[in-house]
Amino acid sequence: MDKNTLTGFILIAAVLIGFSYFSRPSEAEIAERNRQDSIQAVALQKAKEKEKAREAAEAAEQARAALDTTAQFYAHRTGENQTVVLENELVRLTFGTRGGTVRKAELKEYKNQQGGPVTLFDEKDSRMQIMLAGKMENITSGNFFFTPCNVTDSTVTMRLQAASGGTLDFNYSLRPHSYMVDFTIEAHGLENFFMPTMKTLDIEWNEMARQQEKGFDFESRYSSLTYKIKDEGTDYLSETSAETADIAEPLDWIAFKNQFFSCVLIAHQDFNDTQLASTPLHQESGYLKDYEATTKTFFDPSGKEPTRMQMLFAPNNYHLLQQTNELSASDKDLELEDLVYLGWPLFKWINRFFIIYLFDWLSSLGLSMGVVLLLLTILVKLLVYPTTRKSYLSSAKMRVLKPKIDELNAKYPNSEDAMKKQQEMMQIYSQYGVSPMGGCLPMLIQMPIWIALFNFVPNAIELRGESFLWASDLSAYDDVIRWDKHIWLIGDHLSIFCLLFCLTNIVNTWITMRQQKDSMTGEQAQQMKLMQYMMYIMPVAFFFMFNNYSSGLNYYYFLSGLTSILIMWYLRKTTDDKKLLEKLEANYRANKANPNKKLSGMAARLEALQKQQQAILEEQKKRQAQNKK
Repeated sequence: MDKNTLTGFILIAAVLIGFSYFSRPSEAEIAERNRQDSIQAVALQKAKEKEKAREAAEAAEQARAALDTTAQFYAHRTGENQTVVLENELVRLTFGTRGGTVRKAELKEYKNQQGGPVTLFDEKDSRMQIMLAGKMENITSGNFFFTPCNVTDSTVTMRLQAASGGTLDFNYSLRPHSYMVDFTIEAHGLENFFMPTMKTLDIEWNEMARQQEKGFDFESRYSSLTYKIKDEGTDYLSETSAETADIAEPLDWIAFKNQFFSCVLIAHQDFNDTQLASTPLHQESGYLKDYEATTKTFFDPSGKEPTRMQMLFAPNNYHLLQQTNELSASDKDLELEDLVYLGWPLFKWINRFFIIYLFDWLSSLGLSMGVVLLLLTILVKLLVYPTTRKSYLSSAKMRVLKPKIDELNAKYPNSEDAMKKQQEMMQIYSQYGVSPMGGCLPMLIQMPIWIALFNFVPNAIELRGESFLWASDLSAYDDVIRWDKHIWLIGDHLSIFCLLFCLTNIVNTWITMRQQKDSMTGEQAQQMKLMQYMMYIMPVAFFFMFNNYSSGLNYYYFLSGLTSILIMWYLRKTTDDKKLLEKLEANYRANKANPNKKLSGMAARLEALQKQQQAILEEQKKRQAQNKK
């Protein structure tokens, strides 16, 4: 490594320090934070009041309708709520006759924290209503009791019978070996009930997203109300603060997403005029977010064409969601795999076309996830080893040339000669075949992979519930050491993998500092002494940042840091400084024998820049001399 690499590390540390300083909340931000806390504090109360208001409105509507015995659906205003279950080996869905919609969704292959099947929601958490405007009366599905027809293990028709003989059918069909449900709405014999100009129906969907994982903050960070814009990509509402959005563009689907599971409503005739809202909730509530969606979609009153939708209750598994796209009821490319967030485009491509396939291959070997992450770390390090070795050799070359640079510093002790000293320094590096920028290459290559894995590991459902060493769940923090009270910046536990990660980071920083010390002289060495303490701030900051992160992610970073230490030790052991200097001297003799050889690459550009700066300085001196005359 060299001065440029050091500058990179210093800039990273400066960013962390600056971020900590400048991100201190202002009075306005504190007021906004208090407002958000107030929103969270009343969110559950608001939801309860909303439910009571709905029940009161429904009771009032039923009371009013009870007086109107001429209403087409008068007979279905009262009744007893019954349930119908559709299930396959993957999912169990419970439908209620009141409202005719899904009231409970369970995933059989996944376990909750108590050991039972994961329940995405039940009738207390979620509510969906279909609303249609009639000439004389409106249909709000939650106000009526439907009659189940055509019931099998995988199909059911929830039917609302009109007094005139017409019917409104909600048809559900659970796909075999799948998490996908086909959902159509059809009207038969109700042409006179609706206005001829009616072309849409309204959907109101609300869900209190349950906390499924141990780490509330971490799970909430990766849970969001996500939606896909037609013929475009996906977007989502804020994961950390309350947000509402009015979407003007047509949508393909809306998803109420947790870290590892999603409930998705898909429209094959588009969602339009959509309003979305997401409100974070407090940990004590047992819920992550309060999601709300109101939208419109196609409806044909004549019954010639059904309203075609699909519902998905599934784990956020990248390949599974890719395969689910093939079950689309239309020619739309649903791109459901975007529910697994893989980072910004560059990092997404690294994850999508490299990390995921490497991870899947290692997982297919039947090894524990801890061993898979170990092998993943080793393979990634082997991949970038050539550039790591090149970086180390660049630093080693500068180290063995240090006496030459010391002589140069003695030749130009004055600051006004800094430009000449820099030019001669670049000339020396060029003559000896040393690239000052050689240490930056591995950082440029490894940083995207480091960030890509930062996005991949927390979203890898394969790590969920997998234990390794003292970590009971690699998708959540390891908390063997914990206490009752919440401590600022730390929380109520100490993550051992996070601590190990930070310790290896400190060791790597020490190794980097030592390498820089061996290769720097003069002012650079003095600057190094001033900056070395700043370089240790980053590992300490990482501890407070990552203590709540998943143990799998901290474990990977610990392994990455440990292997970096071993690689540096190996390179130091196998590098002979005498032979390296002899090679550099051979380069020098060869270049000296060819005095017409010009600098190339970065060295040439730096020399040109320095000459330009030197010319500007000389011109300024001439002007100052003329002004004095």
